[in-house]
Amino acid sequence: MGNFDLLMHGFSVAITPMHLMLMVAGVLMGLVVGVLPGLGAPNGVSLLIPLTFALDPTSAIILLTSMYWGALFGGSTTSILFNIPGEPSSVATTFDGYPMARNGQSTRALTLAFVSAGVGALMGILVITLLAGWASQFALRFGAPEYFAVYFLAFAAFIGMGSAAPMKTLVSLTTGLILTSVGMDSVTGSIRLTYGFSDLLGGISFLVVVIGLFGIGELLATVQEGLRFRGVSSRIDLRDVLKTLAELPKYWATTLRSGLIGIWMGITPGGPTAASFMSYGVARQTSRKGAAFGSGRPEGIVAPETADHSAGTCAMLPMLALGVPSSATAAVMMGGLMIWGLTPGPMLFATQPDFVWGLIASMYVSNLLGVILVLATVPMFAALLRIPFTIIGPMIVAICFVGAYTVSGATFDLWLVLIFGFVGFMFTKLDYPLAPMILAMVLGHKAENAFHQSMLLSDGSLGIFFANPLVTGIMIVALALLIMPKTLGLALSLRRNRKVVA
Repeated sequence: MGNFDLLMHGFSVAITPMHLMLMVAGVLMGLVVGVLPGLGAPNGVSLLIPLTFALDPTSAIILLTSMYWGALFGGSTTSILFNIPGEPSSVATTFDGYPMARNGQSTRALTLAFVSAGVGALMGILVITLLAGWASQFALRFGAPEYFAVYFLAFAAFIGMGSAAPMKTLVSLTTGLILTSVGMDSVTGSIRLTYGFSDLLGGISFLVVVIGLFGIGELLATVQEGLRFRGVSSRIDLRDVLKTLAELPKYWATTLRSGLIGIWMGITPGGPTAASFMSYGVARQTSRKGAAFGSGRPEGIVAPETADHSAGTCAMLPMLALGVPSSATAAVMMGGLMIWGLTPGPMLFATQPDFVWGLIASMYVSNLLGVILVLATVPMFAALLRIPFTIIGPMIVAICFVGAYTVSGATFDLWLVLIFGFVGFMFTKLDYPLAPMILAMVLGHKAENAFHQSMLLSDGSLGIFFANPLVTGIMIVALALLIMPKTLGLALSLRRNRKVVA
């Protein structure tokens, strides 16, 4: 009941004319970001952060999260109509969404996707509403050793549970930690890794890195792939929308199962992309006999979209309650909070209840607005993909450079954008994940300070990380997540090989 009262107060904060306008503007901008290949939610959010400095933190975060929800919806639009996923998490939607649209059922496919996405988001927000207070109260028991254990848990989970090879994830994490070490050490005051460049004394802005990695890097990958837009009809028929809404309850089991998968993958570092693929695979394995998946099955759209959005929303819970982002976009938003002078974690709930519960309440409203707006604007945003990429590409480059320059007004940052654009392109081509690098850049300083304080408390003994049941439990879970998933996968692989040989 306490959380319900706080949520009602949050609605009084969120539902104001100003905030409703920001939600609509954020969702529409997010739809553009999701529709245009080469942008993506992390880059779109990072480009928008400098423009929010004139807003109060509550208004700013409502605008950023609304853009995020809009980007997720926009990625589904291009997946279904053009077979081009605007977001990585929308790839699984193309498997059945595009075939259904090509069969003349584009309205049905889009309605299945958007309503399922809205239901998945609602499931994720309900989990945040129920668990946010408990998670923040639990985190109040944390000191420096416990916080370092949580950061170690985040890093270990990315390595052990991520979809990429563990060594590649480790390389990405290490790169991020090295980048966050550049500049002046906040503890000792020593200068590190500047190599004589005075522009690096203040460190490397994670916003500049994100713009390069996700903006220029994705654009280079898009140019190399040579996109060919093959669109189908994007007209929305209201009668087909109503028929599809009546059809959706038949897939309640797929929706519930996929929502739970997304919630788990959102709270852990699995993220929306892994959640959408996992739920699609589970739906295919548990489906009844009938038309094969990949030919336009409704469950093939409902499953990934529900999981995608429930994971995307639940990624906000560990970021707000523990200060540990579980996705690249959540990491970018956490960086924005720190720029505004807010420290994510348990004290945020105690000191800034209007901010936290206003944000949670806005999630309900902005996702509902997202479903309505995306259905209303599908023809308009689908038309963007008929603009030649020779026009869209330079526009994206200009947006990236303007966004990077506004961070600190330094020309040196423009060179960094180019460098990290090339790094992002190479990482993508070599299948190195980018999210762990961003996570390490956001958490690097916090993890280093927590480790330093722990060592001071224990006179340099690592035993402090096993000094009480709480920190010991967290470290054991972290080590288990680091070792067990890949060990079990290897054991299952060996078992299958033995059966094949036999």
